Amino acid sequence: MAKAAQLLKLARRHVGEQYVLGALAPKDNARWAGPWDCAEFCSWCVYQLTHELFGCRPRGAGADPDRADAFTGFWSEDAKRLGKVISVGQAVATPGAFLLRLPGSAIGHVAISAGNGRTVEAHSTARGVIEGEAAGRRWDVGVLVPGIDVRMPAAPQPVPAAGIVLRVKTPRMTGRLVKDVQRALAAAGYNPGPIDGEYGSQTAAAVRAFQLRKGLAIDGEVGRLTAKALGVAWY
Repeated sequence: MAKAAQLLKLARRHVGEQYVLGALAPKDNARWAGPWDCAEFCSWCVYQLTHELFGCRPRGAGADPDRADAFTGFWSEDAKRLGKVISVGQAVATPGAFLLRLPGSAIGHVAISAGNGRTVEAHSTARGVIEGEAAGRRWDVGVLVPGIDVRMPAAPQPVPAAGIVLRVKTPRMTGRLVKDVQRALAAAGYNPGPIDGEYGSQTAAAVRAFQLRKGLAIDGEVGRLTAKALGVAWY
């Protein structure tokens, strides 16, 4: 069984490499050096250590690891069927666990936890593969992957909240901040739809286009970093 330290050593070897949304990494190619996206990076690391596909389709007997596609939705499915779902606080405190933001109205994301609030992940176009922090971001669950031996601490680690994050929800998020974002998007040449103070799908699409252009994590959500890039005052 692979150790968490081996996983983190392997992942850190690729810090600084290129991120491309939708990139496909051949899981059986030990010399692959990018480009990556978040799910491909994590699934590649897992396969290199366990020789099992996780978070990929197709998987199982006869699946070609070099053609298997990794996706955060598949990570969610495999976490429930094959791995173990844990709390975000437990994952943040556990080297070798994974942090998962589920796909939905926004693009999902997956990162390797280095413990003590740190991550190793394929982050974004602007930053590539990085060592980062879990705090101040929206995560849904933690995941333990079979074949990787981790040592969970007795207590989870508190994770500071992401603060205000504008995203598509039901009922819709509304207010002055949404209008400020919509105005900033329009001024930058992106079409957020009506400047009505409602955060709907068209506004989220404009945010994703802006994030792609600026090299930010493409999730269609507006938190502190996207607001700063837009020049919108945040709280």
